[in-house]
Amino acid sequence: MSKAVENAKVNEQYADVYAYTQQVLDLIAKDEITKDEAAWVTRQTVENFRDHVNPGFLGYRKSVTKDGQFAAVEWKDAGPNSFMDVNGKVYIDCLGGFGIYNVGHRHPKVVEAVINQLNRQPLHSQDLLDPLRAMLAKILADVTPGNLKYAYFANSGTETVEAAIKLAKMHTGRTTFIATTKAFHGKSLGALSATAKGVFRKPFLPMIPGFRHVHFGDIEMMRKTFEACALVGEEIAGVILEPIQGEGGVNLPPENYLKQVRELCDQYGALLILDEVQTGMGRTGKMFCCEHYDVVPDILCLAKAFGGGIMPAGAVVATEEVFKSFFPNPFVQTTTFGGNPLACAAAIATFNVLIEENLLDRCVEMGDYLLKGLREAAAAHSDKVQEVRGKGLLIGIEFHNDEIGYEVSKGLFDNGVLVAGTLINAKTIRIEPPLTITYEEADKVIETFKNVLPQVKI
Repeated sequence: MSKAVENAKVNEQYADVYAYTQQVLDLIAKDEITKDEAAWVTRQTVENFRDHVNPGFLGYRKSVTKDGQFAAVEWKDAGPNSFMDVNGKVYIDCLGGFGIYNVGHRHPKVVEAVINQLNRQPLHSQDLLDPLRAMLAKILADVTPGNLKYAYFANSGTETVEAAIKLAKMHTGRTTFIATTKAFHGKSLGALSATAKGVFRKPFLPMIPGFRHVHFGDIEMMRKTFEACALVGEEIAGVILEPIQGEGGVNLPPENYLKQVRELCDQYGALLILDEVQTGMGRTGKMFCCEHYDVVPDILCLAKAFGGGIMPAGAVVATEEVFKSFFPNPFVQTTTFGGNPLACAAAIATFNVLIEENLLDRCVEMGDYLLKGLREAAAAHSDKVQEVRGKGLLIGIEFHNDEIGYEVSKGLFDNGVLVAGTLINAKTIRIEPPLTITYEEADKVIETFKNVLPQVKI
């Protein structure tokens, strides 16, 4: 028992909880922990996931240890591009928190900005004007393409999609939306209505009414859907798209597809909503993926890497013409924690780092290197690997079936490289490391992939 527990005068009703919280806090405060402490952390993690979080997480893992026990317990970062489990094993992070670590793990400049703001004021009063929110909104207006100008801040990508849907409804007075197959936009009820994965949707049907799904990349199907909706008096409020589908399998759009979607939106008076929660913040080699395709949306959704891998943060950026629907009553769309000072400090520092370290060009350079190396490694295994594709450091490896992808993921994990499937499916796995990944680390990823492939039986 720690001295803090011995000395504390606590209500007997909460004595056990107090002792447990103090034990956890003491562990958090340590730079290094012992083997016994690591074993305790592992035991507590597994037991508490089973008993108090969700036992399903223990059964579902694409990356498990060699002996087949439950997923390894993450403990701390081990440099900008890797992390360490509680037993001291280091992994190159090619999952990147599903795309949150664009500037690396615990980038010192982002950490410093958050700590400086934390020491000044962690959260705002909700009544006075908070300066960092205003400054971050200006930065977004300056850095986003076209005439995107006003920003609403949230805590996650799902929340930004919810806000974008509401804004589009309010601006157009319409209630029908077009989304695409294999799309992922979040799991709250509005965002889930745009998401295409049936296994996530079915338990919660009916969805928010008005959503139509068309095949991603099929411009004629989208055109006919626009026409049909107009004929029956259900004009489209907006089309919501990921410029490159991340969770759907790193699916790149056909040439000119996004421009044609933009033209359809203009023709029918609909808004183009681009969900760049995963593709934004430099992930594909441009600050925003839509810049590759010379397309400007009416509404842009950001999150994940927007918080610099330090804070949860998201933003919706829209043109003045669209956003002014929120002007008369700014309380029509609010959130307690969205745009809080810590999140804004992290986002401001993230833009600073992306520019200062020229990470957009680095992303192109390292993305090309990894893509080439992975394709060369896969060339002799066409019976297992269907395609290696991507843009920048958003890379997908598609296998002929889910079982092969699972075994490759497991083999990579056992050898210190973390990857993950897409939409709870290992048929396509993602290579999505921080933009700061080194050539040495990229070589290890390629070499490990090359070594694992022959070991996988089909």
